[in-house]
Amino acid sequence: MAKSVRLKDIADRIGVSTVTVSKALSGQKGMSEALRERIHSLAGEMGYIPSVSRKAEAGTKNYTIGLIISEQYMDDYSSFYSRLHQQVSQLAMEKGCYSMLEILSTEAEEECRIPKLISDKKVEGLMIIGKLSEKYLETLKTQCEIPMIYLDFCYHTGNEDAVVADSYNGAYCLTNYLYEMGHRNIAFVGTVLSSGTITDRYFGYRKSLLEHGIDFKEEWLIPDRCEADKITDGSKFIKLPEKMPTAFVCSCDLTATVLIKKLAEKGLKVPEDISIVSFDNYIYPRLGDIKLTTYGVDSYEMGRNAVLNLIRKISKERYRQGVLILEGHMVEGESVKKIG
Repeated sequence: MAKSVRLKDIADRIGVSTVTVSKALSGQKGMSEALRERIHSLAGEMGYIPSVSRKAEAGTKNYTIGLIISEQYMDDYSSFYSRLHQQVSQLAMEKGCYSMLEILSTEAEEECRIPKLISDKKVEGLMIIGKLSEKYLETLKTQCEIPMIYLDFCYHTGNEDAVVADSYNGAYCLTNYLYEMGHRNIAFVGTVLSSGTITDRYFGYRKSLLEHGIDFKEEWLIPDRCEADKITDGSKFIKLPEKMPTAFVCSCDLTATVLIKKLAEKGLKVPEDISIVSFDNYIYPRLGDIKLTTYGVDSYEMGRNAVLNLIRKISKERYRQGVLILEGHMVEGESVKKIG
């Protein structure tokens, strides 16, 4: 019989304490996202099996959780959601549960078709990762009787359960940082009503401007997609203004990388000529070489809370109802220049 993998075996391979490994695998704070992901990855490679068998012996049910993600979020440039899916799947497994992923096509969303994993009754709870249309979500609510939770978006209807990042405070902190670096002419890049998170980031930006007595300029509010789209479309949007600001607050890192490319086409360099801050702390493949100053989203903690709340909701235990907002942190990169 093969020897079971212990926490100490994982700790020795990485060079950390068993306490650190235990905290990483149980979802506790106190380490960087990179270290947490490294521990999870190595645990999987070594065949570490979480001690969920004792729960099973005590009668705890192993649920099957359905994961729904729009196909628009699963291209090369939106793999932030691929990472969320991987983290959620791993976290569900550690809690003794299984997960099933169904990619929702644009056509199925428009026609409000119920996912097969729901119609075939294959899952006992549903997690929706990334924003879907209100019409589609209403259809799910009326036709699905299983517990649901939203991850990385919400609609603030008052009767939904969701886990989101602190977009409002994040954009507020980013704009304050630009002010501290001497910038007074600051634009915002993002389609304000395309999602609740971008709306919150816009108002965080506006709050900082108000507190510092900076006038808002309409021409410095730059869309990055149409309101119906889920991802940035730099070929149609992100039009540079005639009178340039000294800095841009971007709604996400993907928007920031597209903006940097457009600035380069005009002969403008970041941060020598223009400063940029953004949101997510996610490096998109094949896009840009500049380390962005950004607001880091703790995707692992978001996933952990979503999994725990959904399991408790399924089992009819007490859980954190409503919208749970998780703080992030500033990540200082190379995209901001101090001026003045």
